[in-house]
Amino acid sequence: MSNEPRAPRLAVLIDADNASSRIATRLFEEIAKIGEASVRRIYGDFSGTRLKSWAEVLSTHAIRAQQNFAYTTGKNASDIALVIDAMDLLHTGRFDAFCLVSSDSDFTGLAARIREQGIDVYGFGEQKTPESFRQACRRFIYTENLLPEAPTSEEPERADLRPAAAKQAPSGAAPLIRKAIAQLDDDGGWVPLGRVGQRLAELASDFDPRTYGQAKLSDLVDKAGAFESRRTESGHVQIRLKTNGKTIKK
Repeated sequence: MSNEPRAPRLAVLIDADNASSRIATRLFEEIAKIGEASVRRIYGDFSGTRLKSWAEVLSTHAIRAQQNFAYTTGKNASDIALVIDAMDLLHTGRFDAFCLVSSDSDFTGLAARIREQGIDVYGFGEQKTPESFRQACRRFIYTENLLPEAPTSEEPERADLRPAAAKQAPSGAAPLIRKAIAQLDDDGGWVPLGRVGQRLAELASDFDPRTYGQAKLSDLVDKAGAFESRRTESGHVQIRLKTNGKTIKK
């Protein structure tokens, strides 16, 4: 038998009414970084054509559709079914974390309840997602960062599917990175980049270098313009505020 530790077992619950099918491929790639998506369920009324795009990718990603007919206008049966399933799955004790895919603040209470049980919650939603839901999750990933890449010069016929709102100027991340450094500084201003990344996740559940157009934290630090970096003899990267020959004020 293998001695390798088992990957965390995840329950992935998707609100089809509040998530685009265009994120499907990258969604499960992102989830694979966290653990194994043992349960993959999507909730919505698939009897019409509105969710046809999701119906077309269900088999590709082994997602189980939970059909919920909209019998009454204004009542979201899909949300209720998702919450009921989440609580049932939670009480089995089989899952290490839940992935809730929605931009709906109605799931704030669900995320908080799951975390009360000591189980992590990873949220996936648009940048318009209310802060209450984002902060209820251990980590929140913007789905704009999971949309297909913009076309290359060799593919001019493809439409740019990534909205401009998904990318902010790298300098916009500087205040939060500066705050993280200030909390960790214990070596003359130099702080390990890995520790900065951990503190950023603690300070803001939705922090993601991709929101600022950068693939990695090290790239974002370089582009933000307010920091300098160095590599230690052991190969680890450290960063600090730019000094410009002057004493750094915090």
